[in-house]
Amino acid sequence: MERSQCYLGIPNAVVLCVDRLVPVISGRYCHHYHEKAIGFEGLTDLLLQLEDLYDDLRFPFPGNNERHFFEKEVTYMEKEMTRKLEDDEMLEMHGDLGTFIIRVQHRQNSSWQGRITWVEQDKTLYFRSVWEMVKLIEEAMGDHKEESADDPSWKK
Repeated sequence: MERSQCYLGIPNAVVLCVDRLVPVISGRYCHHYHEKAIGFEGLTDLLLQLEDLYDDLRFPFPGNNERHFFEKEVTYMEKEMTRKLEDDEMLEMHGDLGTFIIRVQHRQNSSWQGRITWVEQDKTLYFRSVWEMVKLIEEAMGDHKEESADDPSWKK
C-alpha cells in the first residue's frame, strides 16, 4: 500500500494553488491562521507574504537578523495566532493548474529550507533555498506554461 505525501505536518505549512502562469504565476494560498485563501500576483508577492507569515508565527525563527545602517529595534509581532483552518479544509483546496504543499522547516543563511509536495503527482522534494523552491514550482508548471502561451486569450 502506497502512502500519500499529501499531509501538512508542521504549523506553518502552506497549500499553494497555482491558477495562472501568464503574464506571471498567480493564484492563492492558505494556511492555518486565516479563514480563507489569500491571493498573490507573482512569486515576489507570494514570497514576501509568506516571509511576513513566518515572522508573525515566529516559526521557523530566522537564523539571521536584518541588517540596518541606522540603529533600529527589531521586534516581532506579539499577537496571538489561532488556528482557523484544519488540515482537511486546507487539503481540499486545489489550483486550476497545480497545487503544492510548502513546508518551510528552517530559515537559515537568509533563505528557506524545507520540503515541497506537488499534490497532483504525490511527489515530494527537498529544497535548500527559496530559489530552489521557485525553480521546482516552475519546473512542475512547465507543461502548463507552454499551453498558456499557445492560448489566444493570453495574448491580449
